[in-house]
Amino acid sequence: MPPSSGLPRTGGESPDPPLRRLLSYARPHRRRIGLASTCSILNKIFDLGPPVLIGVAVDVVVQREASFLARLGVVEIWDQLLLLSAITLVIWVLESVFQYAYAILWRNLAQVVQHELRLDAYRHLQELELAYHEERSTGGLMSILSDDINQLERFLDIGANEILQVLTTVVVIGAAFLLLAPSVAWMAILPMPVVVGGSIWFQRRLTPYYADIRQRVGYLNTRLVNNLGGLTTIKAFTAEDFEAGQVARESQAYRESNRRAIRVSSAFVPLIRMVILVGFTAILLYGGMETVEGNLAVGTYSVLIFLTQRLLWPLTRLGETLDQYQRAMASTNRVMDVLDTPVNIRTGTRSLPAAAVAGALEIRGLTFGYGEGEPVLRNVSISVPAGATVGIVGATGSGKSTLVKLLLRFYEIEEGEITLDGIPLREIRLGDLRRSMGLVSQDVFLFHGTVRENVEYGSWGASHEEVEDAARRAEAHGFILDLPRGYDTVVGERGQKLSGGQRQRIALARAILKDPPLLILDEATSAVDNETEAAIQRSLDRITADRTTIAIAHRLSTVRNADAIYVLERGRVVEAGTHGELLAREGIYAGLWRVQTGEPHQGEGRGGFRKAK
Repeated sequence: MPPSSGLPRTGGESPDPPLRRLLSYARPHRRRIGLASTCSILNKIFDLGPPVLIGVAVDVVVQREASFLARLGVVEIWDQLLLLSAITLVIWVLESVFQYAYAILWRNLAQVVQHELRLDAYRHLQELELAYHEERSTGGLMSILSDDINQLERFLDIGANEILQVLTTVVVIGAAFLLLAPSVAWMAILPMPVVVGGSIWFQRRLTPYYADIRQRVGYLNTRLVNNLGGLTTIKAFTAEDFEAGQVARESQAYRESNRRAIRVSSAFVPLIRMVILVGFTAILLYGGMETVEGNLAVGTYSVLIFLTQRLLWPLTRLGETLDQYQRAMASTNRVMDVLDTPVNIRTGTRSLPAAAVAGALEIRGLTFGYGEGEPVLRNVSISVPAGATVGIVGATGSGKSTLVKLLLRFYEIEEGEITLDGIPLREIRLGDLRRSMGLVSQDVFLFHGTVRENVEYGSWGASHEEVEDAARRAEAHGFILDLPRGYDTVVGERGQKLSGGQRQRIALARAILKDPPLLILDEATSAVDNETEAAIQRSLDRITADRTTIAIAHRLSTVRNADAIYVLERGRVVEAGTHGELLAREGIYAGLWRVQTGEPHQGEGRGGFRKAK
């Protein structure tokens, strides 16, 4: 089975045609669209002028003083040719001016819409809950933000203008035929329904092909993103050939999907050419005989021949335009599906500046599960007084990290309530809520940039002294100075140039610089060595003073001095108390303590938070 493409198939689908969805999105630019469309239409109108001018020139040469221009009052042949030359100059200049104008307008419009659509889609993705992202691949979403939006940009840049000019050609030349020679106009118009009908038929045939192409490119991007992010594992397990084969498989599937679409789309132009040939030949023969018999002027016949060529042959490019249109509409659906996906976690309306937060947390009767599965947390109640340190411990899968996600409102609570300083979390503005909390996780994410940029992330504008002070308090300053360029050292993607302990201490410095009233430590020392753990513990002992702290821990030594410890098992709070109280009960916590330390009885041990009194 191919990996998930990241296509947002749930909650964001719309029954509206993709073109209507795109036009609805671009409504704020309707004035610019109207101006660009006008320039495209005028350019095509003036572009159709030369065939008419050629017919008039032939009429002047053949009819002389009896020509069409002579009947308008310009009798002298030289004057007729001068007038014709002047009109030609004006038409060619205007055609060039409007071509320049529509090119500028459509290309700039394409860039503006592309820019806004990418930003809107990205911002919307940021607002969607974690569940949305956990069900989709990064590669699939990258495909939407990059490939699909670029596909739309290419259509707006070229395809929209071509469609307008084809329509203008049909209308203008059709009207000219009916005006100049109604008796033969039907011959040129006859192929039109076949061309239009064939275009619609091909469009319907191509729609599923291009939807499949966009899906396949999502699969391919997913594979590439995963592999580039997992190169260390690939190399460690000598899986280079295997993964190259997997990429080849996805690339071949993408290639085959394109091949199927190409097989259908390529048949369009040859078939349309045959239909056009019928109309062109009919005009050539029947119109020629009408001219010979004197029923049609030579100049008019010349105009008809040239206009027929201008009318019918550009229709052969409909295949390419249609191909581009279908690709763009398939991309439109994918992008619009993202934008139409509802945001399930809405911000509250109550303002709560971080400076006004005391930090008292109350969790009452909390029950939560992912999707339709069994609840991960069941009727959990935890009280965290302002300024206190509370430890939450338990085996893997007991619901500890899920509790952190609910505190930050990454997910919505199903049952129960969480309050901060007596205010339900759902009533607080999301920005205020998350600014009041500092998270240090075991899975540290560092951005590709310098050490300084990563420390000051979220606290932009901090001074150099403040950044260094935060690093000192996190016991990171020393190793940072040992790096090749100190605080200006680039850490690499996800901080891959640093060790796990170094990344952890930079994340801690980032939280210290933020200076939140409530600090959440999610297994902050679980993946580091003893020396690094000791350094982090010294930092934590200082920064948790006079600050509400929730410490999620697997290593019990990190929470042994907490004001209270809650033990989770299968999503329930099964024990609560201080370290000494829990050891005295000889329950689950005492058993875990003995397994980790080998101590058969209560003891002070090493580590743990030492709150400043």
